[in-house]
Amino acid sequence: MLMLKRSAQSPFTAASCIPIRVKTSSLKLRGFTLIELVVGIMVLGIALLMISSILGPMYIRSSEPWHQVRAAELGHSLMNEIMARSFDENSSRGANLLRCGETGAQSCIASIPACPSVGMSSATEEASRDLYDDVDDFHCFRGDGVAVSNILDQSLADSYRNYQVSVLVSYAGADVGLPNQSAKRVDISVTLPSGEIIPFSSYKGNW
Repeated sequence: MLMLKRSAQSPFTAASCIPIRVKTSSLKLRGFTLIELVVGIMVLGIALLMISSILGPMYIRSSEPWHQVRAAELGHSLMNEIMARSFDENSSRGANLLRCGETGAQSCIASIPACPSVGMSSATEEASRDLYDDVDDFHCFRGDGVAVSNILDQSLADSYRNYQVSVLVSYAGADVGLPNQSAKRVDISVTLPSGEIIPFSSYKGNW
């Protein structure tokens, strides 16, 4: 019978346990140089400039619909106030149903004057807006947010800051197939803070 003799010597000799030294110089992290940092900042700046040039106009345009809605509210409100007034200063406001210009009634205003550079025209007989009783009184009305007020004469300066509004009244019966002095056209212009002008027009007949 053959018998194997186990060697008492360990397979791991002293020579096999010699430590291995690894060079670490090649594992060191390499940082950015000053030139690379400057180039990176320049690229980032150019990218931000391009993004802002695209988003800037979009941001400005995003507020335009809101201002247009506010202008529509102001224009329609002022137009309703004007259209609720009489056709003319000489229109009947009592039991007499005669219209100005008819037989037995006073004549309508002969012509509507041009607007002066400052203030109201001679077609405005009343001293203040709360006394306006015909559409001609609003002719040449101009004002900003401070001057604009509601029908109760309450200031709307906080709601319409940097807005402008102007009113023109003219004879325009021929536009609707009537004698020219049988209808008046009311033109309202609302200027937004951006400078855009929103026009509104309506006709007031002699009745």
